[in-house]
Amino acid sequence: MKRLALFVVTSAATLGATALHAEPLKIGIIESLSGAQTSTGRLYANAVKYEIGRINDAGGFNGEPITVTEYDNAGGAPDAANKFRQAVADGVDIIFQGASSAIAGQLTEDVRKHNLRNPGEEVMFINLGGEAMELTGDKCQFYHFRFTTTAPMRVNALVSAMKEAGDLGTKVYSINQNYSWGQDVQAAVAAAAQTGGYEVVDEVLHDVNKIQDFAPFVARIKAADPDTLFTGNWSNDLLLLMKAAGNAGLDVTFATAFLDQPGNIANAGNTALGHYIANNYDNAAGSAEFAEAYKGATGHYPIFVEAHTVFAVAALQQALETLDFGGGDIDVTDIALALEDTTYETPIGPVSVRKEDHQTIRPVVVSKVVENAKYPADDTDMGFQTVKIVPAEEAIYPVQESCKMERPEG
Repeated sequence: MKRLALFVVTSAATLGATALHAEPLKIGIIESLSGAQTSTGRLYANAVKYEIGRINDAGGFNGEPITVTEYDNAGGAPDAANKFRQAVADGVDIIFQGASSAIAGQLTEDVRKHNLRNPGEEVMFINLGGEAMELTGDKCQFYHFRFTTTAPMRVNALVSAMKEAGDLGTKVYSINQNYSWGQDVQAAVAAAAQTGGYEVVDEVLHDVNKIQDFAPFVARIKAADPDTLFTGNWSNDLLLLMKAAGNAGLDVTFATAFLDQPGNIANAGNTALGHYIANNYDNAAGSAEFAEAYKGATGHYPIFVEAHTVFAVAALQQALETLDFGGGDIDVTDIALALEDTTYETPIGPVSVRKEDHQTIRPVVVSKVVENAKYPADDTDMGFQTVKIVPAEEAIYPVQESCKMERPEG
């Protein structure tokens, strides 16, 4: 009887310990935290941790604080694959990543294969910045969610806003980096020609971050005499292109996707004035309350990719609020199903998930660079002035035929 009593006491103690130590939701940030994309990768990571911190301050999830672990992919797909395996070994439930479509492509395939091989131990991927169309096309899969725009969304928004503002013109030049994203932008510019009422006078694809002198490209652009130059270029490929255009006295309006990348305005100087960008968010278009709260916590207003990253995590929180695992095992499939049904109200409008391909349906902000901006960029007096907020239902495009998503059974 003593042995039985001891067993009962021990079992009760074990159950008590289990109740006290519920299963935490584990987040892994597999991001470019070293190498050329460090500055961007760090912005994604910090924004995720900012919003997870707010969730934990409000009580966490499943009876425990949500844990966050960073994994440095060093800006490359092979390293990202290795870090994914490490994250799985650490028991991570959801991974976040944003810098690079190539890395996003690697991770979504890693997630797909892992989930096929390990039913009941699924991992979910929230993609914050990989905008290649294939990720919600032939690579679409149930456990991948894209919480950012794509090339058609950005280009169509630019065309709409610039046409209304009288800044689009009738002749357009398209110059982009020669990989999936740049090719998507080029295709989107061509596809929007009829709606925009313009002719694509020339289009160029060039090597990624290998061109040191864009003067020959600018000479070709100048000869074509366009009104607007569309480019999805980022980093030095955007900056050097803009500087070469300024040096050549090229009278053209840039229509961009990444003009707000930190350092671009400062480095471009007055050359940037009057140029356009389409993006997920712009402080001038949103609420001062959000911008000030973020600054209060981080020391700066949300820039570049930070705001829409915060909103992605907030949408996840909204999905989690509909679930109760009772402190037991985390069911990632249930989280994914809840996220599908979530509509999150951002300061510029609702963001929802399209179930057929897990592309978010979201508003797109079109802005242009002005002097004496409300939210100056890069310690200059220049910044972005909102031209138009394109509503989500106008910004979205049809599901790609190549997306054949297989949903979980049951």
